[in-house]
Amino acid sequence: MTGVTLVVFLKRREDAMTTARKPIIVGIDGSESSQKALEWGLDEARRRGLPLRIVHAFVWPLYDLPYGVPADSSRDHGVHEAARALLTTAAENARLRCPDLEVTTHLVVAGAPLAILEEAKDAELVVLGSRGLGGVAGLLIGSVGVHVAAHAPCPVVIIRGLPEASSTGTDAGQVVVGVDGSEVSAHAVEFAFEEASLRGLGLTAVHAWDHPSLEGAGVMLPLIVDFEQAESEELMLLSECLAGWREKYPDVPVVQRLVRKRPTKALIEAADGAELLVVGSRGRGGFAGLLLGSVSLAALNHAHCPVAVVRPVRSVPRHR
Repeated sequence: MTGVTLVVFLKRREDAMTTARKPIIVGIDGSESSQKALEWGLDEARRRGLPLRIVHAFVWPLYDLPYGVPADSSRDHGVHEAARALLTTAAENARLRCPDLEVTTHLVVAGAPLAILEEAKDAELVVLGSRGLGGVAGLLIGSVGVHVAAHAPCPVVIIRGLPEASSTGTDAGQVVVGVDGSEVSAHAVEFAFEEASLRGLGLTAVHAWDHPSLEGAGVMLPLIVDFEQAESEELMLLSECLAGWREKYPDVPVVQRLVRKRPTKALIEAADGAELLVVGSRGRGGFAGLLLGSVSLAALNHAHCPVAVVRPVRSVPRHR
């Protein structure tokens, strides 16, 4: 191979890798919750024109056997075959529903959080059910969902529930996003506009405040607060956070909602009947060391619609 030929070959390979389409990852475990996640992820992959990758992770069961007695390998074989059958059935159903969609599967012998996070490194999006077959029944969201949402390098959508057609919520049928002016919030706004555009829906941007914004840690509020002026400033902040994205997505009708209440309560109320609630992994408040803030955790536990948690994995320009 000549030098020129080698350069051309490497350039073509580089171009192919650059233009490779990142898949939508869906984690399944056979539960009803993961089935809903698969349906949601399938529709999302079709809308985005991206491949769908279905992942199932399992660990070998531990048998209560006397020391020195070998485990029955046929049992292990049965567990492995059952896991493989689960993936095969899921892939076949996906291909029947969307024949033109590229569908692949991956069976991983590892804990679910580790397996999903490994897949997420090269994913466009990860979709999970709110709770799987394991865990504590009283929990609203499983540990796998929380762990992946806190650590994944791409947006994670947790299917807490699906919007009800009978919902009378103000933002029913909309994509709802929480806005607070932080860098993480900018990523959430970008994702929310993209989702609304893909779905042909409107976007409701909610900015909740119960005290004037502070410039930084240690800044004290004045003894007398002009709440009318503070509200005007908060509204300006909301408008600035949306301005550039409204220009980029002129097809998305936007409703700005400024509410004076705690962000958690405001977003849960706005999510009633919404198609999707989008939150940043962390906002301006809280402790910097936390990977998931109180608002995103509350959304994952209490919103009755799919919830997308977006982390700051790349620089997003602040539009003004």
